[in-house]
Amino acid sequence: MSPAIAAVLDGLVDMHVHSGPSPFPRRFDHVEAAQDGARIGMRAMVAKSHHHNTQMDILAMKGRLEGVQAQAFGGIALNSTVGGLNVHAVRMTLRMGGKVVWFPTISSGRHIDCHPEDGAFPTTTVPLTLERIDIVDGDGVLKPEALEILDEIKEQQAVLNGGHMYPEYIKTLFQEAHERGMKRMVVSHPDFVIGADPALCRELIELGAFIEHEVGMYDPEGTQKWDPKNLLTWIEALGPEHTVLASDFGQKANPKPVDAWLRVGEALLDLGLPEKDLRRMVRDNPTYLLNLDA
Repeated sequence: MSPAIAAVLDGLVDMHVHSGPSPFPRRFDHVEAAQDGARIGMRAMVAKSHHHNTQMDILAMKGRLEGVQAQAFGGIALNSTVGGLNVHAVRMTLRMGGKVVWFPTISSGRHIDCHPEDGAFPTTTVPLTLERIDIVDGDGVLKPEALEILDEIKEQQAVLNGGHMYPEYIKTLFQEAHERGMKRMVVSHPDFVIGADPALCRELIELGAFIEHEVGMYDPEGTQKWDPKNLLTWIEALGPEHTVLASDFGQKANPKPVDAWLRVGEALLDLGLPEKDLRRMVRDNPTYLLNLDA
């Protein structure tokens, strides 16, 4: 690890870690992910599961997390395994300390269009069922349950994430959130599954959203191996002040998140990204979103 990249990544906050337990094969559990983050001075991480409320995992692992430098938080993804648009599950997650609500990911129509494997993407260790969850009715109006969930997210000052939904659904949701005065909104990997182009992302930014890109997709040792030049193009188009970087790693088939951070972070600096911009995207912006300095 070079001193330059170590200094830039110190204090990093990873809002998208796929540690376990999970029905999908995982490289390590939440505690091990937080411990490994010490290599780059990670301040905090959010554990994400497509299937269950991870905040209860974090609380169950509290004893093992004592003495670990990085804070670990959970959240909930509103897929069929938690009852879809289940305000009761959201309320419990956030009031138990969870930080993020992802609207439907693997249960979204857009994800199912891209991966019609009936919940087995990428691969499950147990048989699962999957139901499509839509946030709008037949007239394109947000369902009452979605509105209740927005109110709970706002009250708890948590993060609203658009999940893997169709971009027009994300826009409809974020417009409503904006009208409610919500300021902590995130769009994950707009160019993977979702299909939101830079022009639409600018519209979402106008509503207060941050655009999250996943460094794991750009790791040459990972399964995607995208060109970091593409990531730099996105950053330059939308601005580091509106961009968040996260790992989206923890899968058994991929390297550890820290290794992806090191490789992709160095690649971005080598391409000419200013260190201050990288720090903003990996530390300052996610620190704001998670309200860590409150």
